[in-house]
Amino acid sequence: MSINLDDKTTGRLFRKKLLLSMLIPLVFIILLWLILFLEAQLDMSLYYLGIYPLKTKGLMGIITSPFIHSDAEHLFNNTIPLFVLGTAVFYFYSDIAFRITGWSWLLSGIFVWIAGREAWHIGASGLVYSIASFLFFSGIIRKYFRLMALSLLVVFLYGSMVWGMFPLIDIHVSWESHMLGAGVGLILAVLYRKQGPQRKLPEWYYDEESEDDDIDDYYLTDNIKNH
Repeated sequence: MSINLDDKTTGRLFRKKLLLSMLIPLVFIILLWLILFLEAQLDMSLYYLGIYPLKTKGLMGIITSPFIHSDAEHLFNNTIPLFVLGTAVFYFYSDIAFRITGWSWLLSGIFVWIAGREAWHIGASGLVYSIASFLFFSGIIRKYFRLMALSLLVVFLYGSMVWGMFPLIDIHVSWESHMLGAGVGLILAVLYRKQGPQRKLPEWYYDEESEDDDIDDYYLTDNIKNH
C-alpha cells in the first residue's frame, strides 16, 4: 500500500482551512447567544442599540444592531444561515472575507438608517442577506465553476429568502434590512470581482498571449535596429 504525501498534505490543509473558516462565524454566533442570554437573565432589552432611521439615536445601531435580537426564535432563524454562509465566505473567499463581511455589516446598516421605516431595526439578517447575495452573484460574475456551484447551492438552501425582501409576510420583520443587505451583496460582488479566487484560463490562452509578446518583441527590436 502506497501513501501519497501530497494527498495527505492537501487533506491536512483542507481540514485546517475549513476549521478556521468555521471558527470565525461560530465565535460570532456564540457571542450573539451570550448577549441574548444576559438580556434574559437581567430582565432587560437592548433594543435601543438597534438602528432607528434618520435619528441620531439610531446611528450607533449601524455597528451594534447585528448583536441584538428580539428573542430566541429571532436569533435561531439567523444562526444557521450565519454559520453556513459565514463558513462559505471565509473558506472560498479567504483573501477578502473580512472586507466582504465588514462592508456588508457597515453598508447594510447605513442604508437601513437612511431608507428604513421609523422603527427600531435589530438583528443580523441584513448581514445574512448581504453575504448570501455576494456568494450568489460573485460566482456568476466570476464564471468560475466551483464558485458557480456554490451560487447554485446558496439558491438551493436559501432561495426562499427572497420573499423576506418584500413587506408581504410580517410587518414586524425588517424587510428593508433584507432587501438593502441583498443590494449591498450585489454591489460588493461587482466591486471585488477582480479580487479573491479567479477562474483558471485554459493553457491555449497563455500560449497565444506568449506568441503575441514574441511578435511585439520582434517589432520592437526591428524598430530599434532601423533607428
